[in-house]
Amino acid sequence: MKKIAVIYYSRSGNTEAMARLVTEGARAGSDIEVDLEKIEDFPAEKALDYDGLIIGSPTYYGVMAYQIKKFFDDSVNFHGQLSGKVGGAFSSAANIGGGNETTIMGILEAMLIHGMVVQGTPTGDHYGVVSIGSPDKRVEKQCRDLGKRVAALVKKIA
Repeated sequence: MKKIAVIYYSRSGNTEAMARLVTEGARAGSDIEVDLEKIEDFPAEKALDYDGLIIGSPTYYGVMAYQIKKFFDDSVNFHGQLSGKVGGAFSSAANIGGGNETTIMGILEAMLIHGMVVQGTPTGDHYGVVSIGSPDKRVEKQCRDLGKRVAALVKKIA
C-alpha cells in the first residue's frame, strides 16, 4: 500500500489545523495510507518509509521553522534516497507578504535537492497553500486540494 506522511510543526495551532485539512484531502477517495505526524515525533529516517511527504511550517522571519529545517539537515544522512518520492508544502504566517512563499519555496527546494517530485497548481496558491492566521474557507479548500493532488501523483508515480 502506498503511504503519505503529512508532517508539520505548529506553535499557535494554525499550521496544525492546515495539516489536518491536508490529511483529510489526501485520504478522500484514496486507498493510500496517510499519517499525520508532528515533526517532533518524526525522525528524518522515517521519511524513507513513505511514497509522499507533505510538510507544513509556520513562517518565521521569512523561512521555515527550525524544527522543519533540522529535519532536512538530518536527512543529509540518506541524501538521494528520497529521489522520486512526491512532495508538497504549506505554510501559515501572521501577515500577507510575511515570507509565506519563501517558506514554501525553502521546503520545496530541499525536496528538489533530494530528487523529489513536486507539483504546483495553476489555481490558488501556486507553490503550496498559505494561510494568514487560522485557515479560512479558501485555505480549507486549498489544503484539501493539496492533499488530493499529492495523493493522485503518488498513485501515478509510485
